[in-house]
Amino acid sequence: MSAAENRYDEPRDPRQDRPLAGLFADLARESANLARSEIALAKAELTDKATEAAGGVAFIAVGGLVAFAGVLVLLASAVLGLSNVLAPWLSALIVGVAVLVVGGILAYVGKSRLSPANLRPRRTMKTLDEDKRWAKSQLAR
Repeated sequence: MSAAENRYDEPRDPRQDRPLAGLFADLARESANLARSEIALAKAELTDKATEAAGGVAFIAVGGLVAFAGVLVLLASAVLGLSNVLAPWLSALIVGVAVLVVGGILAYVGKSRLSPANLRPRRTMKTLDEDKRWAKSQLAR
């Protein structure tokens, strides 16, 4: 067996024979693909967070409406309290306070869904950090 025949039988890494310009072209293409993937992930995650925020806004709105109804009941209890000295207004006052408590709970739940920590795109930030570490390790070679 001659040396020329043996040279073609051995497995070779095709990247070893590529010119430097080809490697830079691959790097540019892969970097662009990575950037597009990160942007797509960020869009998907922000869409998810916007949907979650919309749910929080809905809870705040419903909580505000329920609290408003509670204020109306409290006003009705004040009217009843002035017209009848004890029994009717006391029941209206209890109902009004209960409605206000429910409205406050709903508003609190909605507010907690709108906290900045819940709206942060965690997965995108994590993958960007991983990409940064990978790029640094590649440049260190």
